Amino acid sequence: MNRPRPDDYPTWGATYISKVDGDIIEILEEQVFSIPVLFESNKEKENFAYAEGKWTLKEVLGHIIDCERIFAYRMTCFARNEQQHLPGFEEDDYVSNARFTERNYEDMIEEFAALRKANLYFFKSLNESELDRKGVASGREITVKSILFIVAGHIIHHAGVLKERYHVV
Repeated sequence: MNRPRPDDYPTWGATYISKVDGDIIEILEEQVFSIPVLFESNKEKENFAYAEGKWTLKEVLGHIIDCERIFAYRMTCFARNEQQHLPGFEEDDYVSNARFTERNYEDMIEEFAALRKANLYFFKSLNESELDRKGVASGREITVKSILFIVAGHIIHHAGVLKERYHVV
């Protein structure tokens, strides 16, 4: 699959899309295993935040789960030719209202893996025409293919932050 073109997504998408190097489906499949391992191997840090006001490791995982759902919903809408504009979301508000710190960490790890596995069936079912369809989310036009790359790049981004600032192994 070809990479999205710069006119296929808003400028903020470049941050995530630029992190994707290789076959997009293979990367998304690999993340089903690598992300749970990353979080499982750092269980003792689940409530650690690297600075005051920053998310805990568990909250980062919750954010990743929320985004997986939101991006998959947007892709579904646009692949099905939805003409309505979809709302944006404020990630900090979602995290502060989600009560992630009260949830079971292992359940959240399994939830991510199950969610990604389910989403992969949908991702793999999309043809070129569906991948090229556009919609408006957060007031910006974006293609289904671009969101697919953002899904993978968003995970790559957060894995890098976890290694750099949370010192996960």
